[in-house]
Amino acid sequence: MALLAEELVEEWLNRQGYFTIRGAKVGVHEIDLLAIRSQGEGLERRHIEVQASLRPIGYISPLTSADAASTGQGRNNARKRTEAELRGGVVVWVERKYANPKKESLRQALAPGEWSRELVLHRVRDESEVRMIEELDVRVTRLDAIVADLARGGTMLQGGAGTNFAELIAIGPSQTARRPAK
Repeated sequence: MALLAEELVEEWLNRQGYFTIRGAKVGVHEIDLLAIRSQGEGLERRHIEVQASLRPIGYISPLTSADAASTGQGRNNARKRTEAELRGGVVVWVERKYANPKKESLRQALAPGEWSRELVLHRVRDESEVRMIEELDVRVTRLDAIVADLARGGTMLQGGAGTNFAELIAIGPSQTARRPAK
């Protein structure tokens, strides 16, 4: 699901005139999407991570190592977390996703300047985790809003590499064919 969501987000960005790089490798890390667009006298730079799940069981962020050790749980354990555990995991997750020095070096080599920090989400287990992520200056966009925008077609470009896939998604739920009674 995540790769399909990344493809939809990339198509959405391309239709808005962004040049995109998907899946940039930085050592053992990966950046889901980098997007650059000429804007007036300069460039608009976006670093976008994508998290998409139809039935989220776990959290976006793992437990910190200290919290995992103190509870005896794995870092990705899905048990209910305290606010402190959730906040600690979010801080580490945001730092790892956006502030990693190697990722910053790559972004600056591609286009020096300020890069946005963004997260595209589908469904999540706990909305308070999303609020905590937003408090750390990460702009959150819902995948449903991106799909709706693609369906409206009000973008600069009418298509790109993912056009057929985006159009298929934009069709929406189809009526189920009636099956003959047995």
